[in-house]
Amino acid sequence: MVVFSHANWRKPTIRTLDRPSIFLAGALTALIILWAFFFFSTINSPYKPNTTCNCYQPDPASNLQFDPPVSTFYDDPSFGYTLNKPITNWDKKREIWLTLHPSFKPRSRDRVLVVTGSRSTPCKSPIGDHFLLKFYRNKVDYCRIHGYDIFYNNVLLDRNMPSCWAKIPTVRAAMVAHPEAEWIWWLDEDAAFTDMEFKIPFEKYEGYNFVVHGWPKEVYEKKSWLGLNAGSFLIRNCQWSLDFLDSWADMGPRSKNYDKWADVLFNVFHHGSDDQTALGYLLLKDHQKWYGKKMLIETGYYLEGYWVVIVDTLKNITERYLEMETSAGMLRRRHAEKVSERYGVLREPLLKDAGNEFGSWRRPFVTHFAGCQPCNGKHNPLFTAKGCRDAMNKALNFADNQVLRNYGFVHRNLSDPSVVSPLPFDYPA
Repeated sequence: MVVFSHANWRKPTIRTLDRPSIFLAGALTALIILWAFFFFSTINSPYKPNTTCNCYQPDPASNLQFDPPVSTFYDDPSFGYTLNKPITNWDKKREIWLTLHPSFKPRSRDRVLVVTGSRSTPCKSPIGDHFLLKFYRNKVDYCRIHGYDIFYNNVLLDRNMPSCWAKIPTVRAAMVAHPEAEWIWWLDEDAAFTDMEFKIPFEKYEGYNFVVHGWPKEVYEKKSWLGLNAGSFLIRNCQWSLDFLDSWADMGPRSKNYDKWADVLFNVFHHGSDDQTALGYLLLKDHQKWYGKKMLIETGYYLEGYWVVIVDTLKNITERYLEMETSAGMLRRRHAEKVSERYGVLREPLLKDAGNEFGSWRRPFVTHFAGCQPCNGKHNPLFTAKGCRDAMNKALNFADNQVLRNYGFVHRNLSDPSVVSPLPFDYPA
C-alpha cells in the first residue's frame, strides 16, 4: 500500500475555477469524436471533398440601384427605340454606359439576353395558350439555370411589321434597353430548349456578329430558303447589328421597298417574302464581303433543330444518358439547381463520341416546332394536330425531366405531362 506521508498533503477538491476547464475539455472531446465519426463514415463514399476548391468567389451581382446623374444616350430626346430613328456610334455609347455603371462591366462580354414573344390576343386554338405557357416556362427554366435575363414581348412594337417580321423591332428595342448585354438571342414562341445543360460556345464567335443555324450548301449553292431557320439566332449588341437590322427591316412590310424586295426574293428563292427569305438573301448576297463575313451559319449543334427528325430519338437519348449516369457516380450526385452548370461540364467528356445534330445520341439543344402553329392551330398540312400536340408534349416533358430532377421528381412517361414520380437516392444507380 502506498502511504502519503507528507504532512501538508490533503485530498484534492474540485474548485469552482476548474469547472470551465473541465467543460471545455469535454466539449473538445465530443468534437473530436464527432469528427472521427464523419471522417471514417465517408471513407467509402464515392463523393470526395475537393480540399483545393477556391470556394469563396466574389459576388458577381450587379448593382441594380446605381444610376449616376450623368447624361447618356438615354437623355438625348432625338434618340429612340423604333426603326424609324437610326442609331449611330452605338459601340461608343455602350462603352460609356458600361463605364458609368462599373458593376455591369465584369463579364459583360458573356452577358446574354434571351428575347421571345407571342401575339397580344388569345390564341385561336383552344390549347394554344396552354402550350405557349409551357414553351415560355421552358425558356425561363433554361435562363434561370444559366443566369440569363429574358424578355417576353406580346405587343406589336411596330404595327407595320406584323407576324414573323415583328421580331426585328423587338430585337432592336431589346438591344437599346440592355446595353449591359453583349448578345441578344431571339427564340420563336414554339422553340424549346431540350438540353438544359448545354451552353453556347460564345468564344467560337469572336469574329462574328450574327449566328443562325442552317446548312451553308443549301443557302449558297442551292439557294434554298429552307437552308436556314430564323426561329433562333444570336446577334451581337453592336453598331454592325443595328445596321444589319435596318437592312433586314427594309425588306419588310414597313418599307416602301417591300414590293421590290418581294419580287427579288421570289426570283431567288421561289418563295414568298418573309423574315426567313429576307435573311437568306442577306447571307447569300454579302457572304463574300467583309460585311457578310460577320455572319455565320452554325452547323456544329442544334441552335435550332427541326422537331420532325428529333422527337422520335428522345427515348433512346434518355436511355443512353441513364447508362452514362449509372457508371458515372458524380453525375448522379444530388445538387442545388444553382450549380447545375458544374454537372454539364463534368458530363461533356463523356459525350465526345456522341456526335451532334442528326444521328447523334446527344440531347438536341433547341427543338423548334416549325409548321405546328400551336397558337392559331393552322398547322402545315403535312402534319396533324394530334401529331404536333403529342410531339410537343414529349419534347417539353423531356426537357422538364432535366429540371425536375433537381427537385427530386421525374416524368416516367414523356407523353403524360401531368404525372410525376419521386426519385430514389442515387438514381439511376
